[in-house]
Amino acid sequence: MDAHELQRLAISLGLDAVGAAPVGPYERTEAEIVERRDRGLFADMSFTMARPEVSCHPELLLPGARTVVAGALGYYIEGAPLSRGQAALPRYTWTDAYSRLRAALEELGRRIGGQSRVVVDENDHVDREAAARAGLGFYGKNTLIITPEHGSWVVLGALVTDVEIEPTAPLELDCGDCSLCVDACPTDALDELGVLDANRCLSYWTQSRKAIPEEYRDEFAGQAYGCDICQDVCPWNRAAEKRANGEQPDDGVETHIDLLAWLTERDDVLRTQYERLYFPRNDPRFLRRNAVVAAGAGREHELKPAIEALAVGDDELVAEHALWALERLE
Repeated sequence: MDAHELQRLAISLGLDAVGAAPVGPYERTEAEIVERRDRGLFADMSFTMARPEVSCHPELLLPGARTVVAGALGYYIEGAPLSRGQAALPRYTWTDAYSRLRAALEELGRRIGGQSRVVVDENDHVDREAAARAGLGFYGKNTLIITPEHGSWVVLGALVTDVEIEPTAPLELDCGDCSLCVDACPTDALDELGVLDANRCLSYWTQSRKAIPEEYRDEFAGQAYGCDICQDVCPWNRAAEKRANGEQPDDGVETHIDLLAWLTERDDVLRTQYERLYFPRNDPRFLRRNAVVAAGAGREHELKPAIEALAVGDDELVAEHALWALERLE
């Protein structure tokens, strides 16, 4: 199959970008993962970094594999500004773009024929490297893949197939002298260009099971889960924002969270409502921890009674963060 036919098929199935690369080990990526893991830059995260001997070897994912087809789906839509008592959710959580991407790649595999395996948001494959090799985008200084038309507002996945497909060339693009993402990161997690130190990353700490370091808590104003700051400032993302042309989320889509709800709602309600988010052991106590820090950092004085109740509760982790928040409010 030639590259033009692949492109035609992919666009007809709703993909925003597609490319192909010959199957082969991601040797440089594997070495980088091992080196950064040894330096402790991943903190206690696992994901694709846990087994680079698998995630960096797409040739092992399918017997007779010949091609890795990388696909991307843009997810940028506009959102209303934050109000008092709210905190942001990262845009990728507003819709289930991963499910749509997975379905499109599965259908693409059926159209191509042969044997194939789809890997989307899985620990067994480094999607970013496949996307870079297939020419969908390039690595930004914030470590994300940046596509020319949708910036970094994309979810990535891959189709490993035993069909030979004409390769698409990698892009000869980079961030140049721009360092807006590095400068905007409130915790200096991107100081080593192109490398993320998870130990300093707000997004990491919103999903960690440990206490949030005090030196980072004041940066949680307006943040309770994830972080889009390095994407919000990226000039490459202006194209995606213009393309959205004011498109708003569907009715019922939650773009911000209500801090009071996270502070006071029952465990079963929070667990069901936010099952799409990752938090340790699906335990809502970590959402409450995040909410009290966001409330304290944002000086949300109207939430003080709810925080006071948590400060004297049985959960030591939440109580410690609640006491910190009360100090900020006072």
